[in-house]
Amino acid sequence: MTELLTVTGLTKSYAGADGELPVLAGIDLSVREGEIVALLGKSGSGKSTLLRCLAGLIPPSSGTVAYRGTPLKGANRGAAMVFQTFALLPWLTVLANVEVGLEARGVRPAARRQAALKAIDLIGLDGFESAYPKELSGGMRQRVGFARALVTEPDVLLMDEPFSALDVLTAENLRGELLELWESGEFPTKAIVVVTHNIEEAVLLADRVVVLGARPYGTIRATFDIPLPRPRDRDAAAFTKLIDAVYRTMTGREQGAPLPPHGLRPPARPTLAGTPLPAASVDGLSGLAEILRRHQGKVDLADLSDELGLEIDDLLPQVDALELLGFAAVEGGHVALTADGDAFSAADVRDSKHIFAAAAGELPLIRLIRTSLVNGADGGLRAGFFRDILAHHYTSEQVTRQLETATDWGRYAELFSYDALHQRYRLDG
Repeated sequence: MTELLTVTGLTKSYAGADGELPVLAGIDLSVREGEIVALLGKSGSGKSTLLRCLAGLIPPSSGTVAYRGTPLKGANRGAAMVFQTFALLPWLTVLANVEVGLEARGVRPAARRQAALKAIDLIGLDGFESAYPKELSGGMRQRVGFARALVTEPDVLLMDEPFSALDVLTAENLRGELLELWESGEFPTKAIVVVTHNIEEAVLLADRVVVLGARPYGTIRATFDIPLPRPRDRDAAAFTKLIDAVYRTMTGREQGAPLPPHGLRPPARPTLAGTPLPAASVDGLSGLAEILRRHQGKVDLADLSDELGLEIDDLLPQVDALELLGFAAVEGGHVALTADGDAFSAADVRDSKHIFAAAAGELPLIRLIRTSLVNGADGGLRAGFFRDILAHHYTSEQVTRQLETATDWGRYAELFSYDALHQRYRLDG
């Protein structure tokens, strides 16, 4: 099969106070005609950064990204992107939103209208051409995003968690329609690369699942070929076996991982870019710690998810949070409390706060907020100050989630308070 995208020795890092902050290191990847590739990983694994490198939106620090054998020197004209948060222009109609990419390429009005109407019909948006984004549901907005990407008939469709902002039923419906189009032969693109953190979604959609790991930089941990015919039966033994294999790889820890190439080394101290906070509340991670303690401190995550009636993906943020705080260790699909985690889970409210504060206070974002307040004015600091700093490393949606988690953790630890009305952080006491 023809290789449409080829990634060779890609590294990506950002300049920081502690030197180069590694995000990706030593990535080798190809995307071939006729396949769907899923980039799967937890927060901080660099999967969205890799997708943007494939799109030519950000350049690699070293290595190359090539489209049909030619290294990219800017935006990839053979690819189009679908974003998690729709990214529609609210003052334009559905038709005008779909035409935007063609207009930017200089396509004449009559031709771009014809192409846009064709894409709108393909994606099931007939009748909504004159509607504005505010009139549409989340699912319909994402359909506009699909139509806008497909109207240019790109070789490769790049999708960054396209279903994660939707409710469960809408996401399921759109996934099914996407696969039906792909299988029908009417899809105007030759390959798809989709970023996801959902293991089942990756195995359901992809012909190949590429698992990225972090700690302390993003690398390809493993690649799984998915030979199952479509439509795929979630209850089939082969499907379940693949889910389990991918899950154990994603939640396990690499032993003896090689150092990254090109002299890139992880910083001696955790960094803001390299240590994202998982989307886990204090109540959620505390609850998991208590459950682990009742299981004598160690449990298989697959067994625990079955016991609780949850998807594995629902537990991963809480697991990541416990591990980041030093309260748990993950290996081979098992999670076990550390001594600090056992003490945290067994303590009363007052003592648990002290234990939590000691651990959370060492995390880069929470340490940044606390230290800035200690050294700042008595009136505290506006949230916008921290948003601007985080914006160098995260998307706007990720910035919001990072600050929400930091605020929850910092308040519980009594490291600082937050006035939501005035969007201002202050020191407690």
